[in-house]
Amino acid sequence: MQDLAPMRRALISVSDKTGLVDLGKALAARGVELLSTGGTSKALRDAGLDVKDVSEITNFPEMMDGRVKTLHPMVHGGLLALRDNGTHVQAMQEHGIPEIDLLVVNLYPFEAALARGAEYDEMIENIDIGGPAMIRASAKNHGFTTTIVDVEDYDALLAELEANDGKTTYGFRQKMAQNAYARTAAYDAAVSNWMAGAAGIETPRRRAFAGEIKQTLRYGENPHQQAAFYVDGGNRPGVSNFEQHQGKELSYNNINDTDAAFELVSEFLPKDGPACAIIKHANPCGVSRGETLKEAYQRAFDCDRTSAFGGIIALNQILDAETALAITEIFTEVVIAPGADDAAKEIFAKKKNLRLLTTPGLANAASAGLAFKQVSGGLLVQDRDNGMMTYEGLKVVTKVAPTQQELEDLLFAWKVAKHVKSNAIVYAKNGATVGIGAGQMSRVDSTRIAARKSQDMAEVLGLKEPTVMGSVVASDAFFPFPDGLLTAAEAGATAVIQPGGSMRDEEVIKAADEAGLAMVFTGQRHFRH
Repeated sequence: MQDLAPMRRALISVSDKTGLVDLGKALAARGVELLSTGGTSKALRDAGLDVKDVSEITNFPEMMDGRVKTLHPMVHGGLLALRDNGTHVQAMQEHGIPEIDLLVVNLYPFEAALARGAEYDEMIENIDIGGPAMIRASAKNHGFTTTIVDVEDYDALLAELEANDGKTTYGFRQKMAQNAYARTAAYDAAVSNWMAGAAGIETPRRRAFAGEIKQTLRYGENPHQQAAFYVDGGNRPGVSNFEQHQGKELSYNNINDTDAAFELVSEFLPKDGPACAIIKHANPCGVSRGETLKEAYQRAFDCDRTSAFGGIIALNQILDAETALAITEIFTEVVIAPGADDAAKEIFAKKKNLRLLTTPGLANAASAGLAFKQVSGGLLVQDRDNGMMTYEGLKVVTKVAPTQQELEDLLFAWKVAKHVKSNAIVYAKNGATVGIGAGQMSRVDSTRIAARKSQDMAEVLGLKEPTVMGSVVASDAFFPFPDGLLTAAEAGATAVIQPGGSMRDEEVIKAADEAGLAMVFTGQRHFRH
């Protein structure tokens, strides 16, 4: 190992040609010999640069549609040889192996093919073999060789050469080596996870996860915790691919809460009308539909005005000026929507601490995917909760059947309950939540808290009775005893939606009948911890 390593010969083979010619010219200007392959070689030659094909070094042509070109001792020997090891140096001299001081490789665009939904055979052809092999070899030998795998590092490389008279420092090479191994690990993770899905392997023996840093955060959930935001390369609209129009950088908690808000509001398709979700600490404090976006926001806000202060607002349609003006009446951390018109942006521009995020669209609430959670010594991995419920899936279990309006509100409340921390209770009426109880150890307590919030808001709004009167109620899991259900009935609920499946279902159904409630079973649970 040496601190300063000279740069005499570079092997460049890239799929992404961004910045390639400028890099090649800068290296050539320093007298660096350029080796290359295929399209990269052609691009450099077309720019007027002298380039030697790898096939001239290996004395072996590229073959099998480019599958075989760099997997050769003349290449890997030049990357792996220890320059301070006499045996290695002698082997290089005996076999005419040239030293390769710099490797610049970015891999076949497998992730891009995956994102656009390429067919199986195309996916297979986008699995790079020679690239990862060279990257790993060069990175292993970072005591002598420099490995560049990202276009973003071209300028850093040239600055390093400028600062060190055409050489690279050990610290720089080590940093680039770490990045190189992270890149091949992420690449292999994408390939293995795709292949598990293609092969129908639901629980593969080994599961790899990878991400690319999007943002270094000031801290995590608390100031003493370091944190960063990584993205997995997926194209699901939301916090990974928003455009931020104003406001300071998002914090760890902002990102977490914004994700919760946007996933919830994505349950409501724009074609079905405006909808708004207001989130605080990853739980909804108000969700509503409306004739207009402003009405949807106002009704969501009226569910729990106290909790909405300093919250996150998600909208399912393009933000307009009228809604923006209403939102600015209280302090809000983040607003996220699938677009915002110029008038709305102008209104928000006066609120410097408000972050406005727009996305390419809504997330598909029904799409498949994985969710994982860290536990001590491992990861819990499961399918994303994309469970959906329709009128046809409901089973009426009481003597009284829900009215059409109650059915609509039951399905609305059920969608919201899916996004409330367990134990979850959601009261709703006329397409808006009127009371939400979240995260309690007792389902009865969640029921009481939600009803109490409705009572509190009735006082704030100057209503004669709590909005929970005449509402429906959703429970994310079954009522194990009649007490929670009866508490909801006492609060004013007239219809109930729950999964069913308790040993005491008959007892709960009987209690519902005696209370005159309508109740439907979904056969599906929505725990969220």
